[in-house]
Amino acid sequence: MTPEKAGRDLFRAYCAVCHGTDAKGDGPAAPGLKKRPPDLSRFSRKNGGKFPVQLASSVIQGNDLITDHGTREMPMWGDAFRAMNGDETMVQSKIRNLTAYIESIQRRY
Repeated sequence: MTPEKAGRDLFRAYCAVCHGTDAKGDGPAAPGLKKRPPDLSRFSRKNGGKFPVQLASSVIQGNDLITDHGTREMPMWGDAFRAMNGDETMVQSKIRNLTAYIESIQRRY
């Protein structure tokens, strides 16, 4: 399975509830949040047209705060994945796969 396909499955399981299945920030839980989740398909556009792999990975892991998230309602998935399975190799693989998937869905402008 490619990282993008594995990431898509992870995204649907963990992220789509807030970000929506199309990653546009319109998931079923989005209306209950203080701030609408960002449209992740425009992440490259918000970063000068280049997908910021390191930043995306860091945000998913929980190491970086993006102002769009305000006080960080988004779970720190690095910690959550560690709690599910303490295997750090597996945790980093999930984060890489999620990052690859988000990179693969960037809209071209």
